[in-house]
Amino acid sequence: MRFTVATQITILRVVLIVPFVMMMLNVNDPQLDSSQQNLCRYVAIIIFVIMAVSDALDGYLARVKNQKTRLGAFLDPMADKLLMTCACLLLASERAHIPGFKLPAEIIVIIIGKDMFLFMGFIVVYLFSQQVRIIPAVIGKIATALQLSMVAAILIAPELSKVMDGYIWFLRAVWWSAAVTAIITTAIYIRRGSMYIEELEHDGAKQQ
Repeated sequence: MRFTVATQITILRVVLIVPFVMMMLNVNDPQLDSSQQNLCRYVAIIIFVIMAVSDALDGYLARVKNQKTRLGAFLDPMADKLLMTCACLLLASERAHIPGFKLPAEIIVIIIGKDMFLFMGFIVVYLFSQQVRIIPAVIGKIATALQLSMVAAILIAPELSKVMDGYIWFLRAVWWSAAVTAIITTAIYIRRGSMYIEELEHDGAKQQ
């Protein structure tokens, strides 16, 4: 198995989810004073930015530097899904939400529901084809970018809301845009998966 630089960066992104979660769990810890809580949030922001940048970097290396591998093709979207699942659940929880900017449950259901549908679709396609088939669509990349932007916008909301009037409305526009894009992405991938399975069944019928 070939561990390219791009794959190593992806693995690092998965590992960084652990300290990100740990920092977020301290954001509203009553045993810490406000300065310590803010420090934990700032560290979480730094870790999140590193993960977001590494997401773009490993994609660049895989495409431009020809460092694509099967492991990387599997781990890259998996890392995104793990990060977004953890981030969404944390930002909607009592312990780790950002006061005044709690993520609505509806957004979580849509975003995590999308990932569950896509994972089940991946399993179904694999059972039919016995192949790992991951072909990212442009809309999927847009959905991921919006979700990353949504998390970042919530994490820095306490600062930006002080200097930007109506920031909460901007934030709501971002998270609903992320939700709508997630729905569209799910529909497109379901359609693609269905067409691929139909092609396999058609080819199988021909061979018989």
